[in-house]
Amino acid sequence: MNPAQSTQGTVKERAGVALNNDFLRNAVKFTTERLRSGKQAASAEHGNWEEWRERGRQIRLHTIAHLDYYLNLFVENARSNGVHVHFAPDTAAATDIVMTIARNKQAESVVKSKSMVSEELHINRALELAGIETIESDLGEYIIQLAGEGPSHIVIPAIHKNRYQIAELLSEDAGEELPPDTTILAGYVRRKLREKFLGADIGMTGCNFAIAETGSMVLFENEGNARMVTTLPKTQITLMGMERIIPSWEDLEVMATLLPRSATGQRLTMYMSGITGPKRTGDGDGPEEMHIIIVDNGRSEQLGDPEFQELLNCIRCGACLNVCPVYRHIGGHSYGGTYSGPIGAVLTPALNRNVAEWDDIANASSLCGACSEACPVKIPLHDMLVYLRRRKVERGHGNRWETLGMKGFAVLMANSKRLNLALKMGRIAQKPVVHNKGITLKIGPLKGWNTYRVAPSMADHSFRENWQELSKDTRRTAPPMNAETRDRMEQILRQRRASGIQGGHHE
Repeated sequence: MNPAQSTQGTVKERAGVALNNDFLRNAVKFTTERLRSGKQAASAEHGNWEEWRERGRQIRLHTIAHLDYYLNLFVENARSNGVHVHFAPDTAAATDIVMTIARNKQAESVVKSKSMVSEELHINRALELAGIETIESDLGEYIIQLAGEGPSHIVIPAIHKNRYQIAELLSEDAGEELPPDTTILAGYVRRKLREKFLGADIGMTGCNFAIAETGSMVLFENEGNARMVTTLPKTQITLMGMERIIPSWEDLEVMATLLPRSATGQRLTMYMSGITGPKRTGDGDGPEEMHIIIVDNGRSEQLGDPEFQELLNCIRCGACLNVCPVYRHIGGHSYGGTYSGPIGAVLTPALNRNVAEWDDIANASSLCGACSEACPVKIPLHDMLVYLRRRKVERGHGNRWETLGMKGFAVLMANSKRLNLALKMGRIAQKPVVHNKGITLKIGPLKGWNTYRVAPSMADHSFRENWQELSKDTRRTAPPMNAETRDRMEQILRQRRASGIQGGHHE
């Protein structure tokens, strides 16, 4: 595994490795800028983008507020359509359900379409340990599967690789050298996957949206592989986060407008499949048996939480990643979990409330708020990141230097004399390490900052000192008030006193 994509160590340590990987930074920056500009153009073309964002937000807020009702409605309708519906409270339960289905079908191979929930549950690993061949059919997912990595972006999992690296991986897979030509590489993968589609015992998908009113599940994609996964194998398994519900097909119109424009700048995805149960008599294709596994895995803990419930509104478009200055520099694997970027920095610790190892992930943000502005359903991600940082400090896991610094700051700000004295002493103490009005020292709390930039030095004079000096100069140089102006001002003051007005306010 590339060290820049290692999940060992802290976020800060992983980010440090990524920052020294110029190729990774350039690759991520190039693609995210293309996606961001595409979204901007697509949303501008729409004409009523902010209105539709609000519509999307209201749909998600309403659905999550009544999630129990819509889940029950979905399950009832899905079962009436002939679907086997299962509930999985956690990773272990979801994995056990998948493995039970696979054993009952005596499955030897599973072909998958892109699914972040399956990545979250590490389903591939469980299937492979059981001796079941598992093949990703999404091109990006197939590439990172060959590389032994997880996705580094919600929408474009292999965003950190170029065609030369991909050609090397596919050449090893093919047993022959393939040129770094995207058409040839895609053609090789297409031919290989076609064989896997035809021979797979089980097809496995994620779920973009589940329609409560009909018990249907909807998939968005651009390659057509998900449609193959849901039509050729005799058994289909859909892994669905419990928050994927929307009430109706009418609501899907809003989501089908917001999701592709936010994710890739497209008006619509190339394929949008609505699946309502297994194959029926007279159908030309489709699975003979269909299972939907509704996964909780920490999601229900966010219900009723005033800080985090809106997190469940996420439609997994990746728009927040594309605008995040931190993600653009450190890539997705630096976050250490399945989900990266601002949504990952919030979602991962939220779904792992009792796991202290995720406490530092919220620091992978500049708190600029670009993620909240980009989110098509207006999730206040920057507020959630602040809350996570506060929670970290309350748990006693805060940075020692930061804690001491804030305590010292509070002491100084409580007394103006102490503050002025500290400022004067600071100006004297900094002189040995100031060069060109900047501090380049790389020790203690300055090390992280000064590794990539220069800390500004303290000014020679404070604002208050400059203001006092300016006031003195003004009084010295101001012309004297003439008698006419003075008489006029005194008259105005007498009138104000007579009318009961003091300082511009009515008594």
